[in-house]
Amino acid sequence: MGNWKCPKCGRDFMRTEQPHFCGKPTTVDEYIAAQDARVQPKLLALRAILRAAIPEAQERISWSMPTYWRGRNLVHFAAAKTHIGLYPGGEATAVFAGELAAFDVSKGTIRLPYTQELPEELITALARWCYQQYAK
Repeated sequence: MGNWKCPKCGRDFMRTEQPHFCGKPTTVDEYIAAQDARVQPKLLALRAILRAAIPEAQERISWSMPTYWRGRNLVHFAAAKTHIGLYPGGEATAVFAGELAAFDVSKGTIRLPYTQELPEELITALARWCYQQYAK
């Protein structure tokens, strides 16, 4: 199938050394620990921002990503090669379009480059908005 087979889990990939999970993480701690050591501090910082913004939300893994949940998924995040993907959903990215103008955004996805500081106030506002809109 692919050009490269992971020696740990045996999965086939099109790209050599394709980043992936060997098995699915079951906790956010496992997810972060499985990421490149250089990006772990950013992931931990984002996690702290989200926990402070919506402490009522339960932290879990959904779609193999760290997720904040209260009756339904509110917001996810995931590590990528050059950025952290923050996934508050299409409604949130539309509502916050003006504040997100400086970021690479597509419907429901915000790409936060590792080379930039995390926009803590914006992330907090997004998370709180998602909680107010979607929590059950």
